[in-house]
Amino acid sequence: VQLVESGGGSVQAGGSLRLSCTVSANNNYCMAWFRQAPGKGREEVAAIGGDRSTTYGDSVKGRFTISRDNVKNTLYLQMDNLRPEDTAMYYCAAQTYHFCYRWTDDYQYNSWGQGTQVTVSS
Repeated sequence: VQLVESGGGSVQAGGSLRLSCTVSANNNYCMAWFRQAPGKGREEVAAIGGDRSTTYGDSVKGRFTISRDNVKNTLYLQMDNLRPEDTAMYYCAAQTYHFCYRWTDDYQYNSWGQGTQVTVSS
């Protein structure tokens, strides 16, 4: 499948953004958001299974919400109370499993989007 992210931008600390990831084909697989800041490794953000079960990285728990609309073939990431340390390129990714398998391991994902930039200023 092909994945295309959108919704990134610049926002002040405490603000909100909603990222979207459009999927080229119907899928009920595990999907996730990762992010990568300059000079740092890729970090897991959140994942959602085909059953809509969700899991989050510790740094975003309570602030970010992952969801999916299988009718629209779209994955979302609602980001609230943004912090400067959330500044990064955000990527969506898809596995070929219905339930998320080792969701923090980026090599478990076989499809990736091109990324959308999020910048949070203090």
